[in-house]
Amino acid sequence: MDQKIEVSKAIEEIRPHLQADGGDVQLVDVIDGVVKIKLKGTCAGCPMSQMTVKWGVENYLKKKVPGVKSVEAV
Repeated sequence: MDQKIEVSKAIEEIRPHLQADGGDVQLVDVIDGVVKIKLKGTCAGCPMSQMTVKWGVENYLKKKVPGVKSVEAV
């Protein structure tokens, strides 16, 4: 299966957790195992957003999708 499709499905699984706090995430692209996302809503301006990206989104995607190396907010 295409890695971008797998990442997209995994993001759908974590989206409700972000939406519960008034935020959201949008998949921008996946290039050579690097997932690029855009934080939306309250996540976009939150001082903890980098932790959300690295400890939350990145850790989850690495576990769920083989080949994911990192996640970057763009």
